[in-house]
Amino acid sequence: MRIAFIHTVGFLVDNFRERAAAELAGADCFHILNESLLQDLLRGAPKPLVYRRVVTQVVLAADAGADLIAITCSSTSPAVDAARMLVAQPVLKIDDPMMAEAVRAGTRIGLLCTATSTVEPSTALLHAHAAAQGRTVTVTPHVEAEAYAALMRGERDKHDAAVRAAARSLAAGVDVLVLAQASLARLRDDIAGKVACPVLASPPLLMREIAARVQAMK
Repeated sequence: MRIAFIHTVGFLVDNFRERAAAELAGADCFHILNESLLQDLLRGAPKPLVYRRVVTQVVLAADAGADLIAITCSSTSPAVDAARMLVAQPVLKIDDPMMAEAVRAGTRIGLLCTATSTVEPSTALLHAHAAAQGRTVTVTPHVEAEAYAALMRGERDKHDAAVRAAARSLAAGVDVLVLAQASLARLRDDIAGKVACPVLASPPLLMREIAARVQAMK
């Protein structure tokens, strides 16, 4: 089985390459990186134009022989709905498994973001999963924009400190805390040890979903 991962942040390539080697033994995986997609969304570029380019990346992955395609960027996830109509292969949003689990975990959901472009699509996806499960949820988003800026400057310690502080504050008033971006996943265990509610991160849940699909196709 051949699996394509489409990324908009460079360091996630190695992250998912390592995860795939450990969790998808025997699968033929390749990675497509286009950093301009997220950069342009953050600059305020027209969303339809950016989403069209995301769809192009999906089509390229399909043409390269992928049997399954995963988009690892939360901000570009709305483009997946259009891409699914153009390729025969399954196209996964990184956040689908996480949002489904978040809705099952409670009605008050905290959404911690560091990129402003993530808030709208992630909130919409949570409500979509709530509707699919016949539930009503309240989503409380929080954007820690300075953390993202620090990460882009290479100041990881400053990023991590800001995220931890924001997580503790947000978790105090919700049933479940969602770390809205894959870049936050490495802090999940640390944050979970310091707050009372469940803390969810998308990469491990996505990989679990992919592994299940790989197993089902054998």
